[in-house]
Amino acid sequence: MRAFEGRCLHYAALSWKVLIVCALTCLAPVSAYAHFEGGTLGGFQSGFAHPIIGADHLLAMLAVGIWGAQMGGRSVWTLPVTFPLIMAAGGIFGMSGLPLPNVELGIALSVFVLGLAIGFAWKAPEWAALLLIAVFAVFHGYAHGVELPRAVDPASYSIGFVAATGAIHVAGIGIGLLLGRLWKGRLSQSLGGAIAATGLYFAASPLLL
Repeated sequence: MRAFEGRCLHYAALSWKVLIVCALTCLAPVSAYAHFEGGTLGGFQSGFAHPIIGADHLLAMLAVGIWGAQMGGRSVWTLPVTFPLIMAAGGIFGMSGLPLPNVELGIALSVFVLGLAIGFAWKAPEWAALLLIAVFAVFHGYAHGVELPRAVDPASYSIGFVAATGAIHVAGIGIGLLLGRLWKGRLSQSLGGAIAATGLYFAASPLLL
């Protein structure tokens, strides 16, 4: 188990380096809601950058990894694996034009609820955690599925997006394993509270404008 945790921390460090480098090379004025933008999207670089510079996507995907690490057992890998799989299904819904109301609210609530789960160190039954992850993944996937047809190279865009998603999940696992050892997990729970507060802001911000 120690060897596994060591590998997770190693890959988390590498992931953050990749995320930072990519974010710096893809800097552009963005909002917390980086979805449904006009214009044509790029290829791999654009797909890789999208979940990183979209704060709501970034926090939700990090939270999935952190919560999985916090729960321990099989959840360390089942949660981060389930999210992108179901997100792909949501992407198909978005590409096909099927209606899905309140997508932005669903994404914001995913950040809020997952943050709360971490903050309260909720040891949910695995089926309940996977169901919750799956519901939120549909909203995240749908938002990107709507954008995908506008990409210059949809295949490269998809590969870049999936690669970034995996890197963020692994980083979340590493962060969860590391912080879970500090102050009896209270530091990890505090981070969850901050994520939840940010998600609440995302959900309320349209009402404040």
